[in-house]
Amino acid sequence: MLAYSLVGGLMLTSVLLIVLVLLHKGKGGGLSSMFGGGVSSNLSGSSVAEKNLDRITVVIGILWLACIVAFGVLLKSGGS
Repeated sequence: MLAYSLVGGLMLTSVLLIVLVLLHKGKGGGLSSMFGGGVSSNLSGSSVAEKNLDRITVVIGILWLACIVAFGVLLKSGGS
């Protein structure tokens, strides 16, 4: 039963991480700027919404990592 809960948590946090990362604004300096996509840069800094999005992404990432570690420990111990 615990293994199913961990797999469910892992799937949920994985989907949430994908959505949250896609919601972030591009910072430039990557492949997009190499082809001219990073020309316009915003120097006004981060807004409150962006900071909250960063915090939520970090928390979900930590939960995702905890699910992976717990699932690995469960598999190594032979539990199901």
